[in-house]
Amino acid sequence: MTKNKKRRRHLGKKIMTLFLLSILSCGLFLGIKAKHHVDRVLTWSEDVERISTNNNIQDYQLLIEAIILMESKGNKTDLMQSSESRYGKVGNISSEQESLEAGINFLAQAIELGKEQHVDIWTSVQAYNFGLNYIYYVSENGGKNSLELAETYSKEVLAPTLGNNKLETYSYKMPHAIVYNGGYLYKNGGNFFYADMVKWYQKMIQGLS
Repeated sequence: MTKNKKRRRHLGKKIMTLFLLSILSCGLFLGIKAKHHVDRVLTWSEDVERISTNNNIQDYQLLIEAIILMESKGNKTDLMQSSESRYGKVGNISSEQESLEAGINFLAQAIELGKEQHVDIWTSVQAYNFGLNYIYYVSENGGKNSLELAETYSKEVLAPTLGNNKLETYSYKMPHAIVYNGGYLYKNGGNFFYADMVKWYQKMIQGLS
């Protein structure tokens, strides 16, 4: 083997080693960050248990914590981004307790309506983002939430209703979104990946807590 070939092979090994170390470092950083987010959300576990019990959905504590992780990472006053469900507009929640009260109450409404309409729990979770009318939509279209059905509702019902008649989109570069459609959502159309993301966050909490 010539010296040049040896040098190239040695250089190639160095580059591969650096590449693998970069991936490992990135994975470690993301793992530590995710653990930090989960730990912060779980500081609200006692409040979640109490308020969910008051709303008769105490069996859904993990689900509620996953929604908090999805909505705020436990790092905002409006932990569950519930201002719109209580006041019809953003920015009116004044405390974490108020956010939990409003968010858990709205989720309880969605779960109860979901049971009445004989849809699956993930329809109710998606309705936390879309609004309660989504439950009736799913009830009339098979009774089970799916990414495809949620996208259709976002595109054909929610976005136009809220003024996006041209079906404009915006970038949403989350891994699952990139795989599914290149990474976009419809303006004024909510997040049709919402239920799938909450599922993922449930698994994250179980794995990191």
